[in-house]
Amino acid sequence: MHINRLLWLSTAIAVGASTAYSQQSNQEQDWLSDGEKAIQQRLVITPNTKRAKNVILFVGDGMGVSTLTAGRIREAQLRGETGEENLLAFETFPYTALVKTYNIDAQVPDSAGTASALNTGSKTRIGVINTGPNQPQRECAGMAATNLTPLAYYAEKVGMSTGIVSTARLTHATPAAVYAHSPARGWENDTEIPEDKRSPECRDIAQQILDNINGDGIDVALGGGRRNFLPESNGGRRQDGLNITDAWVKSREGAKYITTNDELQNVDVSNTNRLLGLFDSSHMDFTSEGNQDQPHLADMTEAAIKLLSKNENGFYLMVEGGRIDHAHHGGNAFNALNETVALSAAVRRAIELVDIEETLILVTADHSHVFTMAGYPERGNPILGLVKAPYSEDGEYTKGTDGKPYTTLGYHNGRGAIKGERKDLSHEEVLDPEFQQQAAIPTESETHGGEDVALFGIGPWSHLVRGTMEQNVVFHIMDHALALRERAKEK
Repeated sequence: MHINRLLWLSTAIAVGASTAYSQQSNQEQDWLSDGEKAIQQRLVITPNTKRAKNVILFVGDGMGVSTLTAGRIREAQLRGETGEENLLAFETFPYTALVKTYNIDAQVPDSAGTASALNTGSKTRIGVINTGPNQPQRECAGMAATNLTPLAYYAEKVGMSTGIVSTARLTHATPAAVYAHSPARGWENDTEIPEDKRSPECRDIAQQILDNINGDGIDVALGGGRRNFLPESNGGRRQDGLNITDAWVKSREGAKYITTNDELQNVDVSNTNRLLGLFDSSHMDFTSEGNQDQPHLADMTEAAIKLLSKNENGFYLMVEGGRIDHAHHGGNAFNALNETVALSAAVRRAIELVDIEETLILVTADHSHVFTMAGYPERGNPILGLVKAPYSEDGEYTKGTDGKPYTTLGYHNGRGAIKGERKDLSHEEVLDPEFQQQAAIPTESETHGGEDVALFGIGPWSHLVRGTMEQNVVFHIMDHALALRERAKEK
């Protein structure tokens, strides 16, 4: 077993035991001993420079550093622990970096430009999918000559399998960057493209999932967005009459189309080569909603890995926790953190299924949000709750200068903006799953943040994950680990 694998396992064990020493009498010695163990774990790490067979890129959409911190606390508190000592599955990885997320024309980015950078190795404009840096937004003319080449295209050319998993619509910005090109991220189906822009050069995003892209095309695609793949006569939004789900099955040997969790669980992997799963008309439900007809992110990830692993040439898979972002836009930390926990579960499942000796796993975010943790709450304070300071008298909640309590979590802007006098919040109210944290500036939708995001790596060439890097470098780490473009030139 490779030392990176041993490190991950030993770290996971240490994390699982970490709640114990905070409750013992000799806390100083326990912290010192634990710190010494952490150094020993780091000293035995040796880089894995084997060429990777597989790459899995996990993207927590909107999973900024504050979301990671609050998410790890939330994950542990759901188990009845204090939370601060916890680590999400990927936070145990041996290599970490900071990633700069700006688009070439935007200080604070959107998911289209950032996902394009991750998948193509080049930064681009805000709001576009894999178009060249100089290609104007919403302009089709000349696009074909300047389009950027996504990693999946190179992977297909050398005989690898490719896949996408997302809790968002598969035509949404982040998953679309795996397989499509568009000068406008909103052109998810044919009706969204203005009539004067429609041309063979400028097709809607959903239609492009059928493309062969230098091989036999995307092999596994699981997520939401059914409406963009179906004609109006079948309950969809397409006016061109194209039924993409039928075309998927008919054009691919051993292909299957599914729409429910039960169907996913009953897929015969040995007799299925291509799988399209569309589990909602739009985005999939939040995990907390408990829709039994929809699979969890971890289950979709498992199905994708099992199918893609049938290819001896390896695979590239991108997995997106897409609804972290949507919850933040709604000013709702409850679902944002629960979806972060779900992504952690998906990463943990992936580690159980692959050989870390030959599989590079990267976990990152496309951008952050204006989401904060503050207020000096005591250790173990409910992360979604009101602030109660250490050694507070009579267990009272901490109050602002207006005499009213406030939550640990909040937003710089959003739907929860304070209008006039601030509301006097109760403990029960702030723990309601639909509660919107208070915000300073009223906006229809809470906005992205512009600060750096984290990148975590394990597996072949993951030691390249270090320092502070431009976002497009993530592509180049994956490319280098697979020697992908070099191999593609030989084909």
